[in-house]
Amino acid sequence: MSTVNFDTHKFVRRLKESGFDEKQAEALIDAMQAAITDSELLTRKDLQIELAPLKADISLVKWMLGVLLGGVAALVLKAFF
Repeated sequence: MSTVNFDTHKFVRRLKESGFDEKQAEALIDAMQAAITDSELLTRKDLQIELAPLKADISLVKWMLGVLLGGVAALVLKAFF
């Protein structure tokens, strides 16, 4: 699982500059940290692992379609020539 790090002090300071008071800013930071910590982020490697079987199936279908089209072309050529 990936982790996301951010500067909480800078975030609190920016929220206070936008009109939040200290208590609101700290509560928002706590809520965001809890949400980020509890979530599972999908990494590129995870996605590649999940999609590998699908990629293999698509390659097989493309190969079979090529053979099928070759056979149809051969039958059409045989019928007219």
